[in-house]
Formats: sequence, structure tokens, C-alpha cells
Amino acid sequence: MTIQLPLAQPNLLWQILKNENAKDAEAREAILADPGFGNHFTDHMVDICWSEKGGWHRPRVQPYGPIQLDPAAAVLHYAQEIFEGLKAYRHADGSIHTFRPYENAARLQRSARRLALPELPVEYFIESLQRLVQADGDWVPSAPETSLYLRPFMFAKEAFLGVRPAKKVAYYLIASPAGAYFHGGIAPVDIWLSTDYTRAAKGGTGAAKTGGNYAASLLPQAEAYEHGCQQVLFLDDEGNLEELGGMNVVLVRKDGSLLTPDSDSILEGITRASILQLAQDRGLAVEQRPISLTEWREGAASGDIVGAFACGTAAVVVPIGSLKSEEFTIEHVGDAATEIALSLREELTGIQYGRLEDRHGWNLRLDA
Repeated sequence: MTIQLPLAQPNLLWQILKNENAKDAEAREAILADPGFGNHFTDHMVDICWSEKGGWHRPRVQPYGPIQLDPAAAVLHYAQEIFEGLKAYRHADGSIHTFRPYENAARLQRSARRLALPELPVEYFIESLQRLVQADGDWVPSAPETSLYLRPFMFAKEAFLGVRPAKKVAYYLIASPAGAYFHGGIAPVDIWLSTDYTRAAKGGTGAAKTGGNYAASLLPQAEAYEHGCQQVLFLDDEGNLEELGGMNVVLVRKDGSLLTPDSDSILEGITRASILQLAQDRGLAVEQRPISLTEWREGAASGDIVGAFACGTAAVVVPIGSLKSEEFTIEHVGDAATEIALSLREELTGIQYGRLEDRHGWNLRLDA
């Protein structure tokens, strides 16, 4: 089942400014043939302003281009910024859909609350997606496992150096065609355990999707690369699993049940929530609770934990081959956990691309 809604009609009058220098069909198709990820951007973007006195106002679709900021803009000094990430998928009939956007809208509101930013109404968020896709629908690729990545973001633009919440804020939405994440098949990734760095702390901003959390992960991520690993795993101050640099982690037990960390400093992954729901639909047990590193090590040694996988918007699901550290390595060799992970990935992407029934009503059509 796919939700089909008309454009929302909030109390905002939208202005549509066409890009007179939009790429022609030939140039666009050349990009879509091999877009990579985050390398190219569509012809337009959405811009909505907020001020303490005027609230949300002046929504527009305008040509994609540089944003002019005062050097004293609060975001440049105090990192008052949040963002989201979701995708638009072209179905076999040519229609364009996105996946669980209301969850992204709600998460953006939670992030805004934590960063002392105004909460964008859900209907404005949804309409921004619809407006941009209707302007740039030709940018949604049709090749297998490709999509249009949608990046909503919000930041404090008031020029003021006092330490307080900004009274002027901007919301933008940009889009970037994304190629298939995996080339030549999905291969397990190796994970490096960060013991010197923390991504977030209790009471911090870990549950918000804000750039500072990702900035904090870059140095340990570079350390992971130095050790031949593709991702880094963070622990909390009690030695419990948190998340990877940009993905959630899920452990697989020998009985097929799934175990995933729960913490106030973990970003609530929409992909993870969807994967867990699909697992429950199959009758698999799912546990979401604090998990110590010791529990993972002992479970892997005893054979109770047979594997693990990471999940997130970009990669969807990828098996974890090993967890490495200076002192030990957890190796997950075997097919059972990988089969579960890849089967759930196939089911989820099947729903997203319209190949399988959308039993939960997760898809929303954007081009109607």
C-alpha cells in the first residue's frame, strides 16, 4: 500500500523560481549514468525562513546555488545546525516515492528541540519534499538500486555573537542522485573499536542528527582506516555498544533473534526500526536494550552470537565481518547471520522500490 496525498496546504504561499541554467537532458543523463554519492546536485533547492517574530515564512523553490551568510552567523560559531537524510525511489511504473518521511520529519523536530532550533511543522517538511521532487523529478534515476538522496537541513543564520538560541533560522532541502552503494556485490565490512574517543555522552546531542556528532567521529574513523577497517564502533562510558560512525549496529543470535543497543545517546535510525519491524513480522524475536562489549565477546566465543550487521539510509544493511581492536578481534565467519541480514535488506529495498507489498504503508508518493 502506498500513501498518495495531495500537496499540503499550510498557511504558506510558495514561490517557484525556475533555474534558467538547468542542465539539459543530455548532461543530466550523463551524470545519472554514474552519479556516485553526494557528488552532483539537482537544479533546484527549497528555502524556508524562520524568525522569532514572523515564524515560518517565505517558502520557495529556487535555483540550486551558494548560500550567502554573514560572517557572524551563529551556525559558524556555535554549530546550531541539524539535518536529515532520506531517499526518493523510482518505481517500475515511473512514479516517485519516498520511504517513511513522517519519521524523518519527527526526528528533525526532536533534533531541533535539542539544538534549541524552531520545529518545522511536519506538513511543511512533507511539502518541501513534494515541491522539490516535482521540480526535479527527472533527476530520480531508474537504474537498479539507485535513488535521489534528499538532504533537508536547518541552521542558525542570525548574525550575533552572543551565546543564545538564534532568532533567525533557515531550512533548506537539496537533492543529489545516488548510485548503487555496493558495486560487485555486498561484502562484509570490518569494524574498528574506538577506545580513546566517544561519539556522544549521556545528556549530550547523540540522539540528535547534528553535524557535531559526525565531526566527532571523523578522527576515530580515520584511525579505523589506518587499521584496514571501513567503520568505527563507539562505546558509552560504561562500556556498552552505541553505534557506528554513521550507522546502527545489530547482533544476530544463533536462534535468529536480533539484539540491538538502546541508549539516550544513540540516533534513532529509521532504517533500523524498519528492519526490526520486518524481522518481527517474520516471527523473529527482537531485543533493544543496553549491550556491553563483554556480552558481544562472550556471546561470539560461546556461539550464541553468530554475526552482526550495520544499517543506515545509505547502505541499508551491510554484514559485519569482524570487530577489531588493539587487544582482540571478534570474527564472524559463517552464513547464518549474513543470510538473515541480506534477506531483510532485500525485503526492505523491495518495499522501497515498489517490488514488494508495502504492508505498513511506509511509502509516500511525491510526484502526484
